Amino acid sequence: MLFNAFGMVFCVGFLKKFWFFVLFLLIGLSNNYCFGQKLQQDSYESLKEKYDGFDKNDAKALPFVNRFILKAKKESNYSKLVQGYQDAIYFEPNKLLKLKFADSTLIAAYHSKDNDLITSAYLGKGIIYYSNFRKYTPALNEYLKAFSYVKNSDNEYLHYKVIYHLGVVKSYLGYYQEAIFHFNDCIKYFETKLASNLHPNEVYNHKKGYLNSIHQALVCYRNLKEHQKSDSLVDVGLKSSAGKKDFVLEYNYFLKSKGISEYYTHHYPKALHYLTLSVNELKKANDFSWVSVNYFYQGKSLMALGKMPLAIPKFEKVDSIFNKNQFILPELRNNYEILISYYKKQKNADKQLYYMNQLLKSDSIIGKDFIYLSTKIHKDYDTKALYEEKKELEKEMLSRNVLLFFLVSISTVFLILFIKKYRKEKMIQSKYELLQKKLLTNHNLLSKNDNLSLDNDSDWLDIQKKCFVSHDIVENISSKLEKFEINNEFLKKGITLNTLASYFGTNTKYLSTVIHDYKKKNFNKYINDLRIDYITRHIYNSTKYHHFTIEALAEECGFSSRQHFSDLFYEINGIRPKYFIRKRVQELKNL
Repeated sequence: MLFNAFGMVFCVGFLKKFWFFVLFLLIGLSNNYCFGQKLQQDSYESLKEKYDGFDKNDAKALPFVNRFILKAKKESNYSKLVQGYQDAIYFEPNKLLKLKFADSTLIAAYHSKDNDLITSAYLGKGIIYYSNFRKYTPALNEYLKAFSYVKNSDNEYLHYKVIYHLGVVKSYLGYYQEAIFHFNDCIKYFETKLASNLHPNEVYNHKKGYLNSIHQALVCYRNLKEHQKSDSLVDVGLKSSAGKKDFVLEYNYFLKSKGISEYYTHHYPKALHYLTLSVNELKKANDFSWVSVNYFYQGKSLMALGKMPLAIPKFEKVDSIFNKNQFILPELRNNYEILISYYKKQKNADKQLYYMNQLLKSDSIIGKDFIYLSTKIHKDYDTKALYEEKKELEKEMLSRNVLLFFLVSISTVFLILFIKKYRKEKMIQSKYELLQKKLLTNHNLLSKNDNLSLDNDSDWLDIQKKCFVSHDIVENISSKLEKFEINNEFLKKGITLNTLASYFGTNTKYLSTVIHDYKKKNFNKYINDLRIDYITRHIYNSTKYHHFTIEALAEECGFSSRQHFSDLFYEINGIRPKYFIRKRVQELKNL
């Protein structure tokens, strides 16, 4: 009675939960259906209006952008999908996710088979490398891909947009003369278009292109010491952008350039005025490279006015930006030379040593990112260091000879070690290839004698004579062994001849003789071979085993001892498990 009552309660409870689950599922399906219907009803324009008002890098816009992307995916509208991913790049604050969205943009663009969209996608990816990562060589590569698609396009605006970005990277890498040709072409194009009858949206885009091209061209002229041309373009830029609320950032770039121009004409108070006016807008745009340049010239202007205590915090701000972004422009190298000299005079050894290390770090980055420029930078501090080094050269000759002998000895030792390592690697590769051949050509690594069959009458007679048992018993044991192998029961720890005989319902003599006669090995070798074969194939075929430790691999195939497992693996396969895994990982990477 009590059991029946309990059963009734249990059934009622189960039914309640079942119907609750069904209701929840129906609501979910209904919501998904309604969401899909809503997406179909919403136009792309209405979806875009919901996020157009957000600022750049504002993640709050992304949920609305995702709805735009989802609609484009459902409708296989690849041109809209490209637009959606480009909007996601604009609003996503994380630079790594921007790069992922850029890859998605490229995929969608290729699906569209529209060369202009493909150009735009490559251009966008290059801009991320340039603006967010400060990786100029990858940026240039993406721009060149964009150029290969746009050069036959009828879209002139897109064509000159690519030309502009090619110029920007060349300018940063120090190829100023080449960059100027690109910027002058862009200035001429945008200026001509602005004089024609353009749509208001086109006016904004072409005006922005025009102002940015002027700014980049004047930077090139300044770096080529053609200050008259640079100053002329500064005046054009200021006049064209002053009072234009859509071009506040561009106006501040020209203010910054005006400040640098005033510094080179020795008008230091004016230089400070323009540089101070422009720095906040550059900060808002998160353009840390130009913020660094701004602070550097503020410091140089204060230094020229004899206000060194006020100049030092400006130079230290440049260092702070360098530490945060691990990026520095070649012209800012002098920032560290000034700080080292200042703290040397102040007899502050800690600060002097710190900025020496920072100078070495900046040289490393400049040498890597700006190979062309690094050979052309005037290095006052290095000249002083070389002069001091020359005075010490004669004193160091003896120690250098000793050091040379030491280095030769060390090199010889390393060469011997290298040769040994090379030979070892060659042997490991040979063993790996041999094992791989076995894996690919054989069903298993065990010998042909291991097949679980007794088709030959003489085999049956031999076993029956040794065991004094009937054909049925031998067949029963062989059948159980086959299931034992198929079910991977050999992976259990602690398997012995006694436990397995008991499990099969037979005795140890029968089992041992059957294994010996048609496996051609004793019981222990039989179990070990099965385990090593199992783990070898799993390492070869499944990447998850590449992350296992040797202890974990031993545990996985039933061994208690790491060393015992490793020795058996080597004995059977001719290669240690760690080398086998390493070679397999390398092989997969090269596929």
